[in-house]
Amino acid sequence: MEAVPQAVPLPLAFADGVFPAGCPSRTLLDHITSKWGVLILIALSEGEQRWSDLRRRAEGISEKMLAQTLKTLERDGLVSRNAQPVIPPRVDYSLTERGYELSGLLVPLVAWAFENAEDIINSSR
Repeated sequence: MEAVPQAVPLPLAFADGVFPAGCPSRTLLDHITSKWGVLILIALSEGEQRWSDLRRRAEGISEKMLAQTLKTLERDGLVSRNAQPVIPPRVDYSLTERGYELSGLLVPLVAWAFENAEDIINSSR
């Protein structure tokens, strides 16, 4: 007998809070669930990386979008930027403690998307 999926209710503490247009969580969700935001956070969950490493990992991201995404995630306190005083310039990016906490939640989501994407995309055609 197959188990019937059960709905997962939101905790009462914020059940109504995330839906209003002015809720700050909506802005943060926009930052972290963008296509590039998720990929950069997942890439950095493997450890500190340079700009060029991130650009290679997130295939198809433009330099402008990578810069914008990193600045946003840094401003949100999820990514740390460490500029080395060397020539040529070297900048390393890593997750903050909060960024690691978030990436631990995103990895299962990305794994689920990877495992199900082909079936879902093919069934919608």
